[in-house]
Amino acid sequence: MTKRPKTSPTLPLGESGLTVSRLAWGMWRFKGDDVAAAQACVEAALEAGITFFDTADIYGLGNGEPFGAAETLLGRVLAQAPHLRERFVLATKGGIRPGVPYDSSEAYLIAALDASLKRLGVEQVDLYQIHRPDVMTHPEALARTLGRMLAAGKIAEVGVSNFTPAQITALQTYLVFPIASTQIELSPLVIAPIEDGALDQAMTLNLGVMAWSPLAQGRLGDVAAADPRTAAVRDALEELGAAHGVSRSVAAYAWLMAHPAKPIPIVGSQQPARIAEAAKALTIEIDRAAWYKVLVAARGAPMP
Repeated sequence: MTKRPKTSPTLPLGESGLTVSRLAWGMWRFKGDDVAAAQACVEAALEAGITFFDTADIYGLGNGEPFGAAETLLGRVLAQAPHLRERFVLATKGGIRPGVPYDSSEAYLIAALDASLKRLGVEQVDLYQIHRPDVMTHPEALARTLGRMLAAGKIAEVGVSNFTPAQITALQTYLVFPIASTQIELSPLVIAPIEDGALDQAMTLNLGVMAWSPLAQGRLGDVAAADPRTAAVRDALEELGAAHGVSRSVAAYAWLMAHPAKPIPIVGSQQPARIAEAAKALTIEIDRAAWYKVLVAARGAPMP
């Protein structure tokens, strides 16, 4: 018998008008020339109740493919099956410029967004995120650019990725609309946002929190633990998963989702079965003692 969700399967994304699933599906490893296989991944996510898709214009280069390859592949899926587009919230990112490396100037970002729209085959993206902070662009100038994108109808909401709390505050100061989301590296092994103010700010400003690499780039998956701290966290998650009848990976997603900032883990798998399995994280609830046990393992020391 399939367990019924104990955690709400959706939530509002910050102060935006978007409603998103509690899990997102990421396309950093979305690659290849097999459109049917790519469509199978998209449909597996949708069937699992994952209706929040996250991509970026830079995705492709890390897979030995051209800049924009992941967006292009998704665009090919949507061209073949256009009915799928209305079933998910589409997020992409821009602002990384190979060789620069970051560029949030008006001219570059507007051109980057137009290129993303063309590759995706859409007229608007639901959430456009600045992928990395460009410290050579004043936040007031970035705010003007984002406002123009919004006014042009090319984006519906604005998010940031890998910004510090101070950088978010600076940008929000110049915006006349709220930032919808922040995307940060967060996992049971990468716990800095829990203690450095990032999640506290998200709760204060009601920012949606997207957690990239929730399995710590695979270190919490099937590979062998490389150090005692990783082994301790894996053991704690193994125990947590066993108590609820789920895998270590699912336990990791559920552990993140239990935080009151309501982080949205970005599932990176490109295997339909693994994508479907991630949804089991909605079926379990974690009590405080079990949650803190994982945190203590991650800290490598008792709570103060």
